[in-house]
Amino acid sequence: QVQLVESGGGLVQPGGSLRLSCAASGFTLDYYTIGWFRQAPGKEREGVSCISSSDGSTYYADSAKGRFTISRDNNKNTVYLQMNSLKPEDTAVYYCAADPRVSQATCAMYWEYEYWGQGTQVTVSS
Repeated sequence: QVQLVESGGGLVQPGGSLRLSCAASGFTLDYYTIGWFRQAPGKEREGVSCISSSDGSTYYADSAKGRFTISRDNNKNTVYLQMNSLKPEDTAVYYCAADPRVSQATCAMYWEYEYWGQGTQVTVSS
């Protein structure tokens, strides 16, 4: 059974950092493109970052460039999203998603993914 479990969310002050984890079970992550998405109340789900299965190439939304870093640990079957210099506008539920068919060209499109985690809340507030 394919399962993704996110963790690492929480409440952090502006300028702080969090590292989100996406642990996979039931499949081998390195054969799947993994995306991180977020959704704030009343807003559409947004692609934040993704890492391709084919060559490990990465994508970052403009809002994430220079602040967020995606990485994968194949030994732990886990993908991470390191988030630094957090801003109040980063507040959202963060989801990871996986799909073996997604390429780097379309990895920010949430409708391309079949498998999703349950989400983890990130709140940036003083």
